[in-house]
Amino acid sequence: MKNKLQEGSLKKGSERNILPEEERQKIFGGMNNGKILTRGSSQLRSRFVKKNGQCNVLFTNMAEKRQRYLADIFTTCVDIRWRYLLLLFCCSFLLSWLFFGIIFYTVSLAHGDFERSRMPCVLHVQGFVGALLFSMETQTTIGYGWRCVTEECPVAIVTVVIQSIVGCIIDSFMIGTIMAKMARPKKRNQTLVFSKNAVIALRDGKLCLMWRVGNLRRSHIVEAHVRAQLIRSYVTAEGEFIPLEQTDLNVGYDEGTDRLFLVSPLVIVHEIDRDSPLYSLSRADLETDHFEIVVILEGMVEATAMTTQFRSSYIAREILWGHRFEPVIYEDRDCYKVDYARFHKTYEVPSTTQLSARELDEADLIPRSVSTFCYENEAVLSCEEEDDVFTSSHISAGTESMKLIQGLQHIDTLHCKNIFCFF
Repeated sequence: MKNKLQEGSLKKGSERNILPEEERQKIFGGMNNGKILTRGSSQLRSRFVKKNGQCNVLFTNMAEKRQRYLADIFTTCVDIRWRYLLLLFCCSFLLSWLFFGIIFYTVSLAHGDFERSRMPCVLHVQGFVGALLFSMETQTTIGYGWRCVTEECPVAIVTVVIQSIVGCIIDSFMIGTIMAKMARPKKRNQTLVFSKNAVIALRDGKLCLMWRVGNLRRSHIVEAHVRAQLIRSYVTAEGEFIPLEQTDLNVGYDEGTDRLFLVSPLVIVHEIDRDSPLYSLSRADLETDHFEIVVILEGMVEATAMTTQFRSSYIAREILWGHRFEPVIYEDRDCYKVDYARFHKTYEVPSTTQLSARELDEADLIPRSVSTFCYENEAVLSCEEEDDVFTSSHISAGTESMKLIQGLQHIDTLHCKNIFCFF
């Protein structure tokens, strides 16, 4: 009986990486309101990184959160919203003026400046309002020439010195914080853009995951480089559940192609090879799988030489199998023009294989298109000129070529200025 129990436990341990549905729901169903996706669950999990680059993460149950944030007060002030920073800016000055105003009022009151006719500590201070105005004039160095401290009270002189030093510290801190917040290159991300969809298609006979990135400003991103990570839930062989496992996707780090000269929009390519976590992904798997690909673009802003980072993500349903991006750049006289109206557009290549890269390698198949499909956008021709391209030399290619040529007549008018070529 004991041996049977041991065998059963070993068998159960070997199958821990595929947990039963009931056990998964029992263990992980209550986490984060049930939004964490466990393997085999039909429930869609929330994005880890939103399309605008914001990380969809909320910190809870942090011990000593306020003390830790106050220990790094400068970073805290830079990170908070503008409304709170401006409120802190106003309150810091108002409180300092009020604090030293109370001190000057107390010194004058203790010295008897309001009752006696002797030399007062501060001239022309008849009450608390006068002391407050003198405090403001001292810290802001306005110097109206009406109120001033005298030699009668050393305490008042020391208070003026201390307030001048404290005022300089407050000015330096608040102005430095505001300048650092204004100079942050975070807003530079507004002029960087990733394509709305990623695509999987053949390139040089290999399946590749591709997405497009563009820069909307004429100023460059210096030392720009791109990274990508696959995020999905995972259960180890020991049964440990990892809800958000991060796996790097190679986008040309070894060859240096991850470093970009981002003058015109570029297509980033991840080759799905044996080392890729998408090696076993087929079109059928893409339609049912749940994962997220986080793409990151980093570089220095040319104007300020400060590092900036732009993020986006693609979930499985935002990846189009068998599609390619439409060209957006073409030559016009003595320059190149970029048509950002086509930046997010793709076109379908029906001849793309439905198999995964693993299946292609195991079957020792070299993906070949039934016909060479090219989408040229460099030469801008009118629809009438396209009709002249297909002359009798194409007709002699045979009945099958004639059918393909006739199919071109159904091209959407949106693509009239592009050439579809079949060989």
